[in-house]
Amino acid sequence: MITVHHLENSRSQRVLWLLEELGVPYEVKRYARDPKTMLAPGELRAIHPLGKSPIITDGEITVAETGAIFEYLIASYGAGRLVPAPGTAEHRAYTYWLHYAEGSAMTPILMGFVFQFLPKGAPALMRPFLKSVGDGALKRFVNPQIAEHLRFCEDALSKSEWFAGSEFSAADIIMSFPIEIAAAGSKLADLPRLRTFHDRIQARPAYKRALERGGPYGVGVAT
Repeated sequence: MITVHHLENSRSQRVLWLLEELGVPYEVKRYARDPKTMLAPGELRAIHPLGKSPIITDGEITVAETGAIFEYLIASYGAGRLVPAPGTAEHRAYTYWLHYAEGSAMTPILMGFVFQFLPKGAPALMRPFLKSVGDGALKRFVNPQIAEHLRFCEDALSKSEWFAGSEFSAADIIMSFPIEIAAAGSKLADLPRLRTFHDRIQARPAYKRALERGGPYGVGVAT
């Protein structure tokens, strides 16, 4: 039986969704964030040395990192589902988005979280200075980078119904997290295709079942 070591309000929600789309039985072991730091609890280090979510265990096998988990589950349990045929343009697009979601897309988003939350954890006298530095970095670098990536994703959806072609795939599941963060930050106002994508994924029955299994889900934090 697969066990998903599921951190609240995190990227591991997509793993639950993937398993629901595949119809694979699994168990959920929930972990709560530290209320002060919002970081993952130390108990996750007993599962994987870095103590980061998502992590799955499948018998004696432990797999960490969202992309690696997706590849493992698709290869082990997909039976050809949720992935385009190998050797096709759609499969090349699928591979690209699978890695883009946790690479290029998440980098400026994580930087944004750092600059937003850094002043809150600093001594009171340092907070105004750090807020000024953070606000400047957000305005001059981070937010323009996020906007550029969102325009890139919007353009991709002008060429095909889903990220990897005309059929829904695991690429759309893994891309959901950065798009949901953008939606939560009201960054999709001028991006109609991404708004439609956001609404369509959240309407899927498997998405809703994953929410029921995973518990309350917000995207104000990213790790």
